[in-house]
Amino acid sequence: MVYRVLADAVVFLHFAFITFVVTGPYLARLWRPVVWLHLPALVWAVGIVAVGYECPLTALENHFRRLADERIYPGGFVDHYIENVIYPQRYTPLVLTLAAMVIAAGYASLVRAAHPAAQR
Repeated sequence: MVYRVLADAVVFLHFAFITFVVTGPYLARLWRPVVWLHLPALVWAVGIVAVGYECPLTALENHFRRLADERIYPGGFVDHYIENVIYPQRYTPLVLTLAAMVIAAGYASLVRAAHPAAQR
């Protein structure tokens, strides 16, 4: 029971991480130091998408699932919980592009807010 709860907590943490990657620049408008947490998170997320290495949170979740005698899943977190659940897999390139645009717009907004003279 404890390992299942831990695995589910890792799932929650994983969703929170993905949400933070997308919304980080907007949170940084409210509290600037968030940028220093967001940039490494963004680099990590881009690396996972671009290079395709396994996220340690997925490995940790599967580890806890094994200990709880539950079935583990092949592939990554997004493959299992998001693609074909929240949106069809064929839309993955579009979703990644939209996420990149939201992040870029957030940083553009952050830069404009930090340098009001540049708005003239």
